[in-house]
Formats: sequence, C-alpha cells, structure tokens
Amino acid sequence: MDLRNIAIIAHVDHGKTTLVDELLKQSGSFRDNQAVAERAMDSNDLERERGITILAKATSVEWKGIRINIVDTPGHADFGGEVERILSMVDGVVLLVDAAEGPMPQTKFVTSKALALGLRPIVVLNKVDKQDAEPDRALDECFDLFANLGADDDQLDFPSMYASGRSGWADMELDGPRENLHALLDLIVEHVPAPAQMENRDAPFKMLATTLGSDPFIGRLLTGRVESGTLKAGETVKALSMDGDKIEQFRCTKILASRGLSLEPIDVAEAGDIVSLAGMSKATVADTICDVSVDTALPAQPIDPPTITVTFGINDSPLAGRDGKKVQSRVIRERLLKEAESNVAIKVTDTPGGDAFEVAGRGELQMGVLIENMRREGFELSISRPQVLFQEIDGTRHEPVEEVTIDVDDEYSGAVIEKITGTRKGDLVEMKQAGAGKTRIIAHVPSRGLIGYHGEFLTDTRGTGVMNRVFHEWAPHKGDIPGRRAGVLISMENGVSVAYAIFNLEDRGKFFIGSQEDVYQGMIIGEHSRENDLEVNPLKGKKLTNVRASGTDEAVRLTTPVRMSLEEAIAYIDNDELVEVTPNVVRLRKRHLDPHERKRAARSS
Repeated sequence: MDLRNIAIIAHVDHGKTTLVDELLKQSGSFRDNQAVAERAMDSNDLERERGITILAKATSVEWKGIRINIVDTPGHADFGGEVERILSMVDGVVLLVDAAEGPMPQTKFVTSKALALGLRPIVVLNKVDKQDAEPDRALDECFDLFANLGADDDQLDFPSMYASGRSGWADMELDGPRENLHALLDLIVEHVPAPAQMENRDAPFKMLATTLGSDPFIGRLLTGRVESGTLKAGETVKALSMDGDKIEQFRCTKILASRGLSLEPIDVAEAGDIVSLAGMSKATVADTICDVSVDTALPAQPIDPPTITVTFGINDSPLAGRDGKKVQSRVIRERLLKEAESNVAIKVTDTPGGDAFEVAGRGELQMGVLIENMRREGFELSISRPQVLFQEIDGTRHEPVEEVTIDVDDEYSGAVIEKITGTRKGDLVEMKQAGAGKTRIIAHVPSRGLIGYHGEFLTDTRGTGVMNRVFHEWAPHKGDIPGRRAGVLISMENGVSVAYAIFNLEDRGKFFIGSQEDVYQGMIIGEHSRENDLEVNPLKGKKLTNVRASGTDEAVRLTTPVRMSLEEAIAYIDNDELVEVTPNVVRLRKRHLDPHERKRAARSS
C-alpha cells in the first residue's frame, strides 16, 4: 500500500487533537456504532485534565487506497524532546493555526525544527467560524514566521486551507461548501511525498527507535520508521548504539502498527512504514534496530540540552508515610531512571548523600507533569526550588533566555512591562495592539526571572492575562535577580491547627491552611505580610473560664486559605524551602535546620 507520513503541529489549545478526531471519523476508522471518547488521542489522564498533548502518539487512516500515518505532536516546548525525535519519522507537516490568535510561541518552536529538517508545511487556519477570527492576518503572520525561520522557496510556497475542526470541515476557500475534511485528506496525499525509504525495500533492515513504550503483555515496545528493508515477525535482529556498538541481539516477537486508535499486529514491516517492535530487553531510544549483517548505526537527531534542574528527595517530614506507599530512595531512583530512559530530554544524577537526585529537564511544566504522575502512582517526595543550568561559552558564563509572548488587557500592560524589564532583567522586543482592547507584548527574559513569576503575573493582570514561553537562546549572565520578597509564616508546634489561633494570626499575613489540618514544626503555613520569616503557633486555643460576657463569644470566621497547585508551590518556594508532595496533599516546609542555622538564615533574609 502507498504511504504518507505526516505530523500535525499546533500551539496549545489550537484544536489539533479535535481535528485528528474528525479525520479518524470521516476516513472510516470507526464503526458507525463505536463509542469514541472526545479528544481520543489524549489517552493520558493528565492530558485530558489539562487539555494539552504531552506524549507524541501515532495513528493512521486509509484514504483512497493510501495509508496516511498521522503523528500528534506535543504543543509545549517543555516536551520538545518528543517533538525533535518524532519529526525525523515524517515527510511533511500540517501546521494548525488559530485564525484569531495567529502563530504562537510553541508553534514557532516546533515549526523551526520541522523547517530545519526540510519538511514542506501545509497551513490550516482553524476556528475561522469564531467571531474574532482574522484568517488573512493569521496567514500573513505564518508567511512572516516561515521567512524569519529561514524557510527556503519551496517551503514558503505552501498551500493553505480554512477549517473548523470542531465542525469537521476544511476548504481551500473561506466561503467553500463547509461539508467535510475530504479536501484536506486529498491535499495531504497530493502535497506530501511518499517516503523515500520505500525504494530501499531490498536493502538490509534498519530502523531508528524514536519512542519507547511498554505493554503489560508483551513488554518493551520501540517505535520508529523503517529506513530500509523489511522485517518479518520472529526474525532475529540486533540493536546498535549511536556509536555503532552492539547492545543486544534478540528475536522480534511482534510487529505492531497503528490502525485507527489501536496498535494491531502485522506480519511484515516494510521500508517507510511507522511500526513498533517487541522482544528487546536493553535497546532504547536513539538506538538502531537492524539486520545482524549491518554494522553502522543510523544518525540520531540531536536533542537540545536541559535548561533547569530540580532535586527530588525522600519525604522526611513527621507526616511521611501516611499517604503514599512508595517512600524509599531506592524506589524513587528506579522510577526516575525509567523516566529518563523513555524521555531523552530528562537527565538524572545522584547527589553525594545518595538520598536525593538531581533531575534536569526543559522547564517547570515538564517537571510538574513528572511529579504529578509520580504522586498518582503513590510516591511521596520532597522537591526543591528549580535552579537554572548555566553553560560556559568562550570562557563566559551563559544562561538560558526565553521568548515570552503575553496577551494582556491594555490597562495592565504597564505593570507587566515594569516587572519583566525591571526586576526580572528582560528585554522588550515588540509591543502591539492585538484587538479587542488587548496588547501583545513579546520580550526576551532570562529563565531565572520567570521562575515563580506566573502567580505574580496573574495577580497583576487580575487573572485575565495569557503568557506563553519558549526557549530562545543562551545569553551572557545578566546578574542577580531578586527572589520572593515576602517572608513566610512557620509553624512552631506539631499537632492539629485551631481556628481560634489562625483567626488571631490573620493580621500577620495570608494562610495556606485552614482549621483542623495536620501541621508540624518547620511547616510553612502562610505568607508573612513583611519580608522576614515568622514562627507562629497555630495550635493555641482559647483559654476557657466560667465567666461569660456579651460580645466576646462570637463565632470565628476564617478567611478562605490560599490553596496552591503543585506547579504554583514549586515556583513559590525559596532556596531554603521544600515542597512536600504526597498522593493527596501538597505542603511547603523549611529545610531541616538546627536553631542556630535557622536564626542565621532569618538574619540573612
């Protein structure tokens, strides 16, 4: 069967997964009476809850006798390790752009990778039926984006379509019939070339592994595109590392290929097709699976280096072990190494003490997703504040700088610009009207300055601002950036919090806990209204006497406590603080310090 391999690129929430749903339905991949969940490609619970694609996944549809393999790519730069590998498997890309918002930072990141590989794009302007849609402006911005990213003449001569993924139609003209997606499927078949590898079917078998998965029944699964030759289930192959060293020789027990939303066994894997192989025990991502006669490995796509590091440690608080079952450092280490094996953008190293692990990755969102997955699996962890990784380039210390795109109401733009260009050492690149009373601000800000800024940003914009970030470049170190200004309220006792005590302490600051909650010495229970840390007693009850007086026994009414999400807590803490993460609770606490060290830390802060 003739083949086409494409990837779909889009910014977060531009409708990529919804469009794939409609392509699957209209190509006949489902039975008429088959029950299919909305956003079927978002198979992970976390993806459904957050509405983002985290893991790259492949599916396939048949159209007029041609099989189209479709790869759904993550839209966020923090998961760029997935994107860089996946794009090496395809021969064309469909760039999906919101007709109202235009190309956004995550679009720019993935598109730059696709153009660098020489892939020719198809631009689909989605959501053109929205009231604020401006498809002509969005199309012009796409052309400008391609030109700025160094696209060649063939890539700039791209076809474009107008679509509504939710309504299930795509047309070459804005005022077309708006009936179905057949025109998009026809354009993919016509515009995307067949895999060049199909001509190499007589050569020895070679496949570059790009993603690692697992199946409870057949074990490890390595997915990739067959670069040459054919492979039958049951044949013996070997795995080579990137350097050409032999890792293992194994019998390929099963060959699986995407058919609709499921992986189905096939008898033969042919050059150009995207398949999953089973049977290996050691081979992993970026290894070459090949015939036993082959001695040279396929070149693997280089992966951008990590930009931040977070320390994962055991939970050693007094409340440890109450919530989760997986609390030992050995179990945490095994889980992190398993994650690093399948996610090449993550690097794990042991600390000298052996009970904590340095995990380096792309960004706070990637770390937050990993921690959230671990807590759902029953782990208890203590997490440090994210630290930016530095590089020495030509003898000068360099740090990662991110391009930040902010859409904000006009009245709040001054406060945002003051923060990002003042205390956070950012450089304003562009500022323009985005219509409907909004301003679009583009700035280059050091990653250090953005850690912990999102909560402040939402406060400054009264929750109406939208901020998107993407790695821009390594730049010379920009000097000190001040951290959190406010101090914290620290519990000085172990026990259960009392409403009367919190009520009387409310003028000291805002609280993160309510009444009748477990607290312990050193736990952070609120934010101080001043810059210094303050130890308080949240267990102090009212002294009871047999004297009653009018007006002194009113019911205590507490202000609603501030409840932080996992990412907010990680961004909030200072260098001498930790986030305690369990399956059901997120707490903040000070690192364990003796009284003298605590006084010294308080004086220095």
